[in-house]
Amino acid sequence: MSKSVVISLGHGNLNQGFPRVTVQVWETNNPHREQFIGSLPPAPQLDQLYKNWRIIYQSLCDRKLLRTPSTDDLDDYLEIGNGVTNISQHNFTELCAGLEAEMDTWLKSEGILGLSRKLRSALHLNEEINVIVETDDDLMRRLPWHRCDFFRDYSKAELAISRPEYMRHNDLDLQPKRNVVRILAILGDSEGIDLGAETEFLQGLNECEVVFLQTPTRQELNTSLWDNLGWDIIFFAGHSRTEGATGRLYINNGTDNSITIEELSEALKAAIEKGLKLAIFNSCDGLGMALALEKLHIPTAIVMREPVPNRVAQVFFHNFLTAFAISHLPLYTSFQMARRQLQGLENEFPGASWLPIICQNPAVEPPVWTKI
Repeated sequence: MSKSVVISLGHGNLNQGFPRVTVQVWETNNPHREQFIGSLPPAPQLDQLYKNWRIIYQSLCDRKLLRTPSTDDLDDYLEIGNGVTNISQHNFTELCAGLEAEMDTWLKSEGILGLSRKLRSALHLNEEINVIVETDDDLMRRLPWHRCDFFRDYSKAELAISRPEYMRHNDLDLQPKRNVVRILAILGDSEGIDLGAETEFLQGLNECEVVFLQTPTRQELNTSLWDNLGWDIIFFAGHSRTEGATGRLYINNGTDNSITIEELSEALKAAIEKGLKLAIFNSCDGLGMALALEKLHIPTAIVMREPVPNRVAQVFFHNFLTAFAISHLPLYTSFQMARRQLQGLENEFPGASWLPIICQNPAVEPPVWTKI
């Protein structure tokens, strides 16, 4: 038995606070729900702590092979060097602990305590819990909610984020009938990184049909998304970045080498209408891509919150698909296992386990490999 906890932050931000926080608890196969209401006070210190965390994280990442097109460009974007010197992994570990502690303090403030007690009384420690934070605030989507006390107490709970507005596509009878899981694997610009591990793993998967697009042109990618049979999963590996709120994929190394999700919106809408259930962007700084996909009401997307080292992306993808596609575990369980296993790389890649995030449409059940 599993439950979903949907936390709607409503209107507000860290400088103003969130005057009306609503939490709904849903149980699998039960249409009835429980709802609790509270509030969160302003916490501008969290804003600054996160910015400091991001600056130091990026500075440490600059020493690694990243799945971003140009670390030089990102230096200006992240204001690297703004008073930060002598950066070490020890500094970063201390900052992680400080950010976690400040979040826990904020989430124990007076306006939210009653809600928290009611929520915990509705849950059991040993049940699977999908926790979805609804917000369109970029900073709130980036915070490490998964490191809060709640997730330490409920070890089978896993985090996802969502826009406040969502809907489901009901044209199931119009979707093409597929005998096996269909995966469109898009291998974009790979300058300076190695996509061989993901390619080899996908080639070895059973019970599915994988179609590879190697450094496609915009037209080739658009045409593939419109495929008559449709796709169950879309996978992208290569370079990407988020510019403001817009995600950009680097699909090849030519002159017309990048494209945004918005520029593929009609093709992606068609793919979703034909049954696309999961998009995985195993590339840098993916929240811009996720936001655009959420606006198209995709059921589930998995992205990296920040720039991601090549090795971290490879290990996460391998462990997630092993659990999801081979062991047939639930998506949230598979994701949690793969994310937690990244902690084993953090002596070399600090912050690795903070990077992956699920973006979930709360109106749609997460996909299950055996039911896709």
